[in-house]
Amino acid sequence: MKIAQIAPLAESVPPQLYGGTERVVSNLTEELVRQGHDVTLFASGDSRTSARLVACSDVALRLNPRIKDHLPYHIMMLDQVLRRADQFDVLHFHIDLLPFPSIRKIADRTVTTLHGRLDLPDLVPFYKAFPEIPLVSISDHQRLPMPPVNWVGRVHHGMPPGMLTFNPKPVQPYLAFLGRISPEKRPDRAIEIAVRAGLPLKMAAKIDAVDREYWDTTIAPLVARHPNVEYIGEITDAEKSAFLGNASALLFPIDWPEPFGLVMIEAMACGTPVVAFRSASVPEVIDDGLTGFIVGNIDQAVAAVKRLDTLDRAAIRATFDTRFSVERMARDYLAIYRALPGVPMIPNDEPDRSLKASLPILRAVA
Repeated sequence: MKIAQIAPLAESVPPQLYGGTERVVSNLTEELVRQGHDVTLFASGDSRTSARLVACSDVALRLNPRIKDHLPYHIMMLDQVLRRADQFDVLHFHIDLLPFPSIRKIADRTVTTLHGRLDLPDLVPFYKAFPEIPLVSISDHQRLPMPPVNWVGRVHHGMPPGMLTFNPKPVQPYLAFLGRISPEKRPDRAIEIAVRAGLPLKMAAKIDAVDREYWDTTIAPLVARHPNVEYIGEITDAEKSAFLGNASALLFPIDWPEPFGLVMIEAMACGTPVVAFRSASVPEVIDDGLTGFIVGNIDQAVAAVKRLDTLDRAAIRATFDTRFSVERMARDYLAIYRALPGVPMIPNDEPDRSLKASLPILRAVA
């Protein structure tokens, strides 16, 4: 199958540091190539891939200080994609709503995975205006605010089995916080949990410009006040195995409609349990009492930290292998691709075309 993957340009594919969507696009692209598909990746020029790369910017836009507005570069990328559209059996977009007006005529062989939050009021009239565009959610909860749209599937993220290393027994355990320093991620909760549990907390997190004031006024003073709390900054993929694998638990104390939460399965890949607040996608990802604990408040989180030794780290890794492998993610997306009405019958692909029968289920609206 000839597949185009269209990634955001803010980060490279995979990202050098923080970047969830680009990391998912990389995992999917590499697995599709490994399975023998002809994949073209539209992404920044510093991306690393075994697919055919169409460079749509010299480097990731976030790394270029001369670039102030990302939109023009994504429009230019979309122009490149559309000029080559006839070369592909299916085009898979990961740039949210940008392509919708331009892809109406080829919508029946496109898929758009929505990676962000969908509860913003301005999105409702937009998606009502494009009911024919095939959409994929990354969790069931993500769909809830949406009007009736053309959902063709829900695909949880997946990762390669060797990307992160399983650690059966951390030597000097601590609690970990990994992601962004922002109000909705609630690093303040993570600090309070660690302080009350009497454990060290290591925070590996990005600070966006929009969140700089929040860091300066709220989080930095808390870090300075508590000697058990250490802020590390952003880390690379190569550093994640040690950071997550040596932790007693990942704290995921979110306070927003998290669409998925890739860091949760990254921790699971290391065998590290997750203590997460019951919000949004969390109950879809974490098996309470098996891969972590789902809590409703800080008191419950502190109590959960004290019960971490009841969890089996090998069972956590085994659950990751079963539920969140990149093979499963690619299989789910291939089923969606093959069920699209505009995708041609591929030679030797007939057995999977039986998935057409499940199309009405795949297109059920939220």
